[in-house]
Amino acid sequence: MKIDVLAHVENLSQLTPSYASEKSNWRSRFDEDDVLWLQLDKQDSSANTLSEAVLQELNEILDDIEKKPPKALVIGSAKPKGFCAGADIKSFKSHDESEMTDMLRRGHAVLDRLATLDMPTVAVIHGHCLGGGLELALACRQRIGVKNGLEIGFPEIRLGVHPGLGGTYRLTRLINPISAMTMMLTGKSQYDKQAKKQGLVDDLVERRHVENAVRKAIEKSAKKRRRKFSNYMLNMLAVRKFAAKKMRTESEKKAPSAHYPAPYALIGLWEKFGANAHKMQAAEIQSFARLITSETARNLVRVFFLHQSLKNQTNHHTGIEHVHVIGAGSMGGEIAGWCAMQGLKVTLSDQQAEPVAQAVKNTEQLCRNKHKTSAETRDALDRLIPDMRNAGLKNADLIIEAVPENIEIKKALYQTIEPSMKADAILVTNTSSILIEKLTDGLSNPARFMGLHFFNPVSKMLMIEAIGHESTHTDVVERILAFTRDIGKIPVQVTSYPGFLVNRALTPYLLEAIVMLEEGIDKTDIDAAAKNFGMPMGPVELVDQIGLDICIHVADMLADALNKPMARIPDSVRKKVDNGELGKKSGKGFYQWKNGKAQRDSNINGKQSGKEGSDHLIDRLILPMLDACVECHREGVVKDLDHLDGAMIFATGFAPFRGGPLHYARTRGVNEIVTTLEKLCEQQGERFKPDQGWQSL
Repeated sequence: MKIDVLAHVENLSQLTPSYASEKSNWRSRFDEDDVLWLQLDKQDSSANTLSEAVLQELNEILDDIEKKPPKALVIGSAKPKGFCAGADIKSFKSHDESEMTDMLRRGHAVLDRLATLDMPTVAVIHGHCLGGGLELALACRQRIGVKNGLEIGFPEIRLGVHPGLGGTYRLTRLINPISAMTMMLTGKSQYDKQAKKQGLVDDLVERRHVENAVRKAIEKSAKKRRRKFSNYMLNMLAVRKFAAKKMRTESEKKAPSAHYPAPYALIGLWEKFGANAHKMQAAEIQSFARLITSETARNLVRVFFLHQSLKNQTNHHTGIEHVHVIGAGSMGGEIAGWCAMQGLKVTLSDQQAEPVAQAVKNTEQLCRNKHKTSAETRDALDRLIPDMRNAGLKNADLIIEAVPENIEIKKALYQTIEPSMKADAILVTNTSSILIEKLTDGLSNPARFMGLHFFNPVSKMLMIEAIGHESTHTDVVERILAFTRDIGKIPVQVTSYPGFLVNRALTPYLLEAIVMLEEGIDKTDIDAAAKNFGMPMGPVELVDQIGLDICIHVADMLADALNKPMARIPDSVRKKVDNGELGKKSGKGFYQWKNGKAQRDSNINGKQSGKEGSDHLIDRLILPMLDACVECHREGVVKDLDHLDGAMIFATGFAPFRGGPLHYARTRGVNEIVTTLEKLCEQQGERFKPDQGWQSL
């Protein structure tokens, strides 16, 4: 009888457990050649993760295997989406360093038993194989990847740690150690052919060929595998020391050691112990246990769960299969292309043919950037349909309006299109600044209208603001939240408020940087202070990225709409806009731009005069942002403090290792922040006056 390790996709009942006692998380079966096919099927979970219970059951299965060895062991997954998504992060939250060390040692012991079995062991990998899942696969002698959708990687660095179940020493011995270290330091995954080329999988096959590939792997496993000489040479001490120095330099650019210790701990592990697997294993356990209990990792794990909470806000079904986008500019075109890539039928309309054609071209490039196969790219482009006559409007389940930011233009458009919409269709606007209720005048059915603010670039920004108004029907909100989930984004629910949440909170940060420039403070000092705090980009450079014209528009809007004073835009900045100096898009703003990059002095810290001066600049930049977040919470713009933190992290890049602006405020001390704001208010003006909402924190 032939057994397909992926047969669960079609008939799960064929793989009922029959080896030893029944397990909660593993399915097993012998085939006619005495090969044991073992499948991970995490109980009560849609995806596999490695938990203590999963590893304990595997340990019990290994007991049985050692008593009565099969011809070979094949490990796969009974989950359609992938092999294993990694370790169970929830188990990390409640352990101290000593407890974590003990737990890791138990996990290592199980995988070591698997790695030393005296028989062929083969991991069959489909879909995602990440973190602890990859460590499970690495403990097998061979790995077979299933084509189309294969993703292999170690994303632990994003949680403030490095691999902790043997990944550091097994990967650097399996493949080119420089490539292995790069994978772990960046957290980037390898896909399909990349994984095969790197040596992460021994074979890459179509699903229907898995069984034959397994048979060949079992036969090949009888031959002792030799380590590549080039890999051996690259693991020599002199090479490790040279490479480690370069790795530290590169890591410092993106993950400063002052805030992110994990990359440097990983580099040190390999540099010191790369030639000795046993010593590197012991050091890996100690290093991981220390890192996971650090404040940085605690906050990055918090960010992970903020992401999960935002993503899982609703279980509602969208009923949205056809999206009609009106406006094929930079935003509308990207929204349309992204939706098509996610499997939706999309019709894209514009008054001009050129932007529609450009949107199709950009979508094709995006598919390549996202490692889509040629077939997947073709399918996505087939779903993206140019529609110059708005023919798709009458059949669309969702209409996304992405025309210029002008109330009258938008309202006139609604008057034209609403009569042609289906009765249950939803209309959303991609406005970034217009109050939603101001757009409802003249709508015959405002209950099915709301805002859906995508951030630029759509393909890279996870966050979307979902903005309802008093008349928006609850079912419409739920369907839109589900829609954002289904297209791979995370929404934050906000009420209609000047600037909504993100622009309201980000603008004071940007404006204060402009005021500092007017005071004569060097732009590199300002940007360096923000980056020292942990922001991904300095505010002056960010203003140039966004565009000076757009920043002025938002600032003027907020100044008119809010009771609280805003920093004034200097006349000199308005003159820059009048002269066409708009920032990156024009080649010149506060910085000169060349090949898409700001040209600056090599010394990013400029003339910074010590920690005290830097701290003062940081407070002037960051505290107005925090104060605006408190205002938004007090005003009910966002009701959930955790969702507010998550939105600011995912939309603005607010220093993730600090856990979010309000989490940072509570960690630093609310009273201290209020006192500092009051001092700044005396020195700089009423724009620093603490919001009354601080009292409730």
